[in-house]
Amino acid sequence: MGVVYLVRHGQASFGAANYDQLSETGRVQARVLGEVLRERLPRVDTVVTGTLARHRQTAEACLAALGCDTASVQTAGFNEFDHEEVVARHTPRYADPEVLRAELLQTESPRRAYQALFTDAVARWVAGQHDAEYTEPWSAFRQRCLRAFDALIQEMGASKNALVFTSGGTITAICQELLRIPDEHAFRLNLTLANCGLSKVIYSARGRYLSTLNEHSHFEGARRELLTYR
Repeated sequence: MGVVYLVRHGQASFGAANYDQLSETGRVQARVLGEVLRERLPRVDTVVTGTLARHRQTAEACLAALGCDTASVQTAGFNEFDHEEVVARHTPRYADPEVLRAELLQTESPRRAYQALFTDAVARWVAGQHDAEYTEPWSAFRQRCLRAFDALIQEMGASKNALVFTSGGTITAICQELLRIPDEHAFRLNLTLANCGLSKVIYSARGRYLSTLNEHSHFEGARRELLTYR
């Protein structure tokens, strides 16, 4: 049987003008993940990333620590959905990111305030009642992620190992399918996904099975300060 490890990217730059860059914590998370995987993976046959900077940067730092020289392939099918558009469709004034940033800074906890907003915005997107307003509705995003995952397994063939560096929404869509979770409950998975957490999918001719979801024990104990979710 083969294995696909879905890796959520390291912590990005929340609150910065360009979110799509790893924070210093995100770079350390990726390095620690690579050190842990060095003890666990005898080989890596395939490395795939989305095309976003935070995907590539996570892969680079992780693979360097892992000591893996497998060249990575970028696949847009593993990209995250446009979270800025999803938020702006829910609250139109946030189409201007500076307005959103300014209002969040006025709250007691900007991260918690954003999470509450994001949860409501995603619920609207997933519900499917306003699909015409989105460049990529939830149903289209979900199918894109599943097509990319299917194509990867078909290309790898039997008994191969792959590392896929991607985002929480993509991992949510794939795991939702594997666990047969209804759309309205799918993003309960997303809320728990840690940065540089691992979700392990086993595949064979008999099917595909989620073996572990969001494993992040490498950020517990002495490294607990590295555990982040956004």
